Amino acid sequence: MVGDSTPWIAAEAGPETKRVAPAAARNRDAILAVLQDILPAQGSVLEIASGSGEHIIHFARALPHLHWQPSDPEPDAIASIAAWSAEAILPNIAPPKQLDVLAVDWPVVRADAILCINMIHIAPWDATSGLMAGAARLLQPGAPLYLYGPFHQQGIPLAPSNADFDASLKARDPQWGLRHVDDVANVAARHGLALRETITMPANNMSLIFTRA
Repeated sequence: MVGDSTPWIAAEAGPETKRVAPAAARNRDAILAVLQDILPAQGSVLEIASGSGEHIIHFARALPHLHWQPSDPEPDAIASIAAWSAEAILPNIAPPKQLDVLAVDWPVVRADAILCINMIHIAPWDATSGLMAGAARLLQPGAPLYLYGPFHQQGIPLAPSNADFDASLKARDPQWGLRHVDDVANVAARHGLALRETITMPANNMSLIFTRA
């Protein structure tokens, strides 16, 4: 069973200010285990498409030595992130910024690491290019960009649950859908980012770890 089979979309998440994305509670500890190995000992971490805000609160609490910057393009998501942050009262998490990966200028000028969880399959393909271009502008050489979600892999058939998920995404929007790891890596390479590691995650998901050349 795919753990993230229902994408979190701010406009569809209900009227409450503080939103809940069920997948976040299921995958946050598995993601955290990877982040503990790849994030720097100090510095700032930018999360792209923070969604409800639950992930970054969990990570900021577990990794207090890092400064965390949430972001999202959607006002409803910004409100949810702010609500979760106000409840958590963590000194190492900044107010959320409205950030569209397709924008030429991002409201953040530097980061020591970037995270993007479950975004690129529920966005047009141009968003992947925008993400890579922005990461190349912000990251210093050797700094990581971390992606998480379900992906196609060369020579490996999709699990039935991921195939169903892919079909459901494309039915919602033809520009959405699971991306091929090789395609993502090729776009990243054009922006000076190299795919250093792929990690198989629970529920047919993957972690992709890129570094700035």
